[in-house]
Amino acid sequence: MLRRTIEAFLATDGIGPVVVVIHRDDGALYREAAGELHARVICVTGGATRQESTLLGLRALAESAPEGVLIHDAARPFAEPTLIAAVAHAISPEGGVLPALPVSDTLKQAHDGRRVERTVPRQSLYAAQTPQGFPFAPILAAHEQAHAQGLSDFTDDAAIAEWAGLPLLIVPGAPDNVKLTWARDIALADGRLSRSAEKMWFPDVRTGNGYDVHSFEPGDAVWLCGVEIPHTHRLNGHSDADVGLHALTDALLATCGAGDIGTHFPPSDPQWRGAASRIFVEHAAKVVRERGGRIANVDVTLICEAPKIGPHRAAMTQALSDMLALSAERISVKATTNERLGFIGRGEGIAAIATASVVYPGELADSGR
Repeated sequence: MLRRTIEAFLATDGIGPVVVVIHRDDGALYREAAGELHARVICVTGGATRQESTLLGLRALAESAPEGVLIHDAARPFAEPTLIAAVAHAISPEGGVLPALPVSDTLKQAHDGRRVERTVPRQSLYAAQTPQGFPFAPILAAHEQAHAQGLSDFTDDAAIAEWAGLPLLIVPGAPDNVKLTWARDIALADGRLSRSAEKMWFPDVRTGNGYDVHSFEPGDAVWLCGVEIPHTHRLNGHSDADVGLHALTDALLATCGAGDIGTHFPPSDPQWRGAASRIFVEHAAKVVRERGGRIANVDVTLICEAPKIGPHRAAMTQALSDMLALSAERISVKATTNERLGFIGRGEGIAAIATASVVYPGELADSGR
């Protein structure tokens, strides 16, 4: 269970240091389970309770002081990178994130464990899962405060966050992300893994395309791929008219059939007048991740006679990396001219073509087929 959990986190883009908290007597068992992965994680000896162990794990990250942290039960070995990434990307400086599933069973309350007293309404009730995500400094402070006050009966880290007044948002959990508690749970998990070993995983890789064009108007700079470039004109548009980001927004939304930029940000809506187009890209990336997608690669081609794109390519790549939480090697920005042909060749505007590749949760198929 522990090795599967470590593998899932290490396979998730954007995850930094991974801390594993173990019982003081389980060092040999841990090293056997982790194998070569031991060198890629930080191992910490835990305390007498889950809550104390979590605090010790958080303290181990204090020196690196990450912006956000995910806290996960290793007894949930079926958490997939898509769920981990969705929780990580939903963390904000103001609050935490809780993956959860709506309660589907009818709930009963019994005073002595035998005699039913009443049915508990299940509307607005959710079953909490992990990993739970938080801004690092506030959740560490909440744990330290609870420890100082001798409070040790919190059942999960979301409960500590609630107690400390840290807001929490719910993101969809995963039905397969079950917690293995009883012997029967482990037996069912063994059967599931045995069946999976006989099957092949087919990733659902989708590609979306986007195109945009804007004409020039009087001005002194253009916005391209999130970078302001001095120029003899500016681009005409309802927002900042960043053709590169507009095309990329459409490409991302296309991978999950979520419409286009006009669907989400109508040009008739005055609130988007002059808006920075990075808002559109970040929204599209959020839509993709909420549907379980992991952005694998983006490619933007700018088509213009001027300005020169080469001197600004590195800045554009960095801007896209910041917007998408994506490493630079997964981002391509390039430019070409229109060989003096058409409206672009006459210097009347700029066009952009974008492509996005996104990996969504795949399906299993029998390996013999």
